[in-house]
Amino acid sequence: MVKFNGINHLAMATGDMDKTVRYWRDLLGMRLVVGIGHPGYRHYFFEISQTDLIAFFEWPGVEPMLQKDHGAPTKGPFGFDHVSFGVETEEALWELKARLEAAGFWVSEVVDHGFILSIYSFDPNDIPVEFSYSIHGDDIRKNPVMADSGPSTVILEGSEQQAAFWPQVESTAPPEDRKIYPGAGTELFHGTRRGD
Repeated sequence: MVKFNGINHLAMATGDMDKTVRYWRDLLGMRLVVGIGHPGYRHYFFEISQTDLIAFFEWPGVEPMLQKDHGAPTKGPFGFDHVSFGVETEEALWELKARLEAAGFWVSEVVDHGFILSIYSFDPNDIPVEFSYSIHGDDIRKNPVMADSGPSTVILEGSEQQAAFWPQVESTAPPEDRKIYPGAGTELFHGTRRGD
């Protein structure tokens, strides 16, 4: 039985990797643990947790998405590339490949990315799905790797947060000024909508 260990990485797209690094590394504090690329193509990974990453492709001509309310239906272009689920063993990756093929789904060959082994497929909704096994001994969270042949000065600052780039927060709202607004689902857990 395949045992999943989290989302290996979410893969997004950007037209400006420097701004993306400034946000994810420097503002949010997620370490930059892998940078692969060359002029015209970059693929960078940020550490969310011990098992989860978010990655961005930088492609010329990519523009920011149109802002919309979270969860609101939309049509037209959007910015999601694929989701990668981590598996605990290499054997589990091969088992998933066999199961997908037996069920009639297209699945790629096993691809070695140096730090992960991956297979690629699509769910019934044509959502691009990757399954990844982290190669033991190549833990990018412990030993970040930058293999971009043309890194910018922002990237050369390293994997750790550069917090001085952003304004420092003086204080947060005091408890007496905090208001929590009810949202869809609160009645399921509180009996009534929280805040009512």
